[in-house]
Amino acid sequence: MAFDRYGRRINYLRISLTDHCNLRCVYCMPEDIRFQPNAELMQDAEILRLVRLFVGLGFVKFRLTGGEPTVRAGVVELVRAMASVPGVRSLSITTNGILFSRLAGPLAQAGLQRVNFSLDTLDPFKFQSMTRRGEIEDVWEGIAAAERAGLAPIKINSVVMRYYNLQDVVELARLTIEHPWQVRFIEMMPFASSTDFWLDQGVTAEQIKTVIESEYGALESLNDGNLDGEARLFRIPKSCGEIGFIATVSQPFCASCTRVRLTADGRLRLCLLREKEVDLLRPMRAGASDQELRHLIQQGIWEKPWGHQLAKGEIPLNRAMSQIGG
Repeated sequence: MAFDRYGRRINYLRISLTDHCNLRCVYCMPEDIRFQPNAELMQDAEILRLVRLFVGLGFVKFRLTGGEPTVRAGVVELVRAMASVPGVRSLSITTNGILFSRLAGPLAQAGLQRVNFSLDTLDPFKFQSMTRRGEIEDVWEGIAAAERAGLAPIKINSVVMRYYNLQDVVELARLTIEHPWQVRFIEMMPFASSTDFWLDQGVTAEQIKTVIESEYGALESLNDGNLDGEARLFRIPKSCGEIGFIATVSQPFCASCTRVRLTADGRLRLCLLREKEVDLLRPMRAGASDQELRHLIQQGIWEKPWGHQLAKGEIPLNRAMSQIGG
């Protein structure tokens, strides 16, 4: 079992398969970003070795992220290998959906269980403006393919920005009326080059909820008001699906946090909005034993901080969002 110094049991690992992406979302990365060379990123055997070590420490839930994880070569076989590791109980992926229509079936057959799609607007013109490339029709095809493959429940993640898509949340929320999906609205977070952008565009979950309720009336609270993972859940009356609000900035959920992140270049990031990381890749390539790596992981998790310090002006500057994996 892996516990931090606050007594939280940590059993959920988000693994960034690559920092590369086929979109350039405005809140995630600069348009002219330079990605890391593949040789500097974890290779399949290195990822699998670390997965086995984390399972040995009591980790049961794994989510694959990016950049965009589906652009990684051999992603289906990597998923198949991860799913076959004894002790991996939950294996999911977060994707922008652009390539997912052709991967949904093979990934499901390989052992993937669930998928979250990133989709910040239903307007095709805004979609291109916000992603700087890509076609929204590809995302819809990816969602349809995921449903056919049985990768349910479908979750859609929307990062909300004041002057880009705040009013679009009404149409996104409407999806839950006829579909058994969970649409989750996420407060934009500051990273590296996006700090000034965040100060200008940031909007709270409560403000997002107010916009939705101005159209649909009061939302029904679900789950007795308790968090479902990182989301607080609601429903438009008589709808099929659910609406979630992830208030990482304004209402951090540190007490219930069970997750750490593994960056594509093999660093254990202990908190999304804090800079502290533990390098696992270099020691591994230098010949560290499983016992030595396990000790590094346990020591890092013990030092996992209690939440962000944005109110004190401490903004993580060492990585762009795309380099962490969300």
